[in-house]
Formats: sequence, C-alpha cells, structure tokens
Amino acid sequence: MSRVCELSGKGPMVGNTISHANNKSKRRFLPNLNDVTLLSDVLGQSFKMRVSAAALRTVDHRGGLDAFLAKAKDEELSAKALKIKKDIEKAQAAA
Repeated sequence: MSRVCELSGKGPMVGNTISHANNKSKRRFLPNLNDVTLLSDVLGQSFKMRVSAAALRTVDHRGGLDAFLAKAKDEELSAKALKIKKDIEKAQAAA
C-alpha cells in the first residue's frame, strides 16, 4: 500500500534530521493518511479511500466529495478517484 493521498496526490517528502551538534541524517516526512469512507450525493454510494487529513478538510470545505472532484485536477487524482469523477460527470449530464 503506497503512502500517497488518493485525492490530493500528496506523498512522502525527504529532508534532514538535524541534531543539536548540527549533524544531519536523512529522514522521510510521511503524509497524515487516514482510511475514510466518502459518500457521493450524485451517485448515492460510498467509496473507501486513503486520504490525507488536509485533503479531508478540503473535501468538507468544498461541500462534499462531488464538489471536490469537480474542481480537482486530473493529474493529482488516483485512478480510482478519476473513475469516480468521470462517473459523477456522466450522472450529472444524464440528469
């Protein structure tokens, strides 16, 4: 299971741990990922995703999964999230 957010594309970053004596050693900064179930209002079903805490706050701020995916760039989304976005667009066009 990769450590990448399915909605924002946020992944691990690399940096240094710096001691008091200014010794530097490599370390990884991992994103705060949570397993969540998000509900799509248009499709009427829920989806299990691995999402960062920051992306989850953005989903709430924008008014739900449907509104978030409508504004999201395709390059940032995972294949699963991209398929959900296309399904939502098809359902809105049919309605």
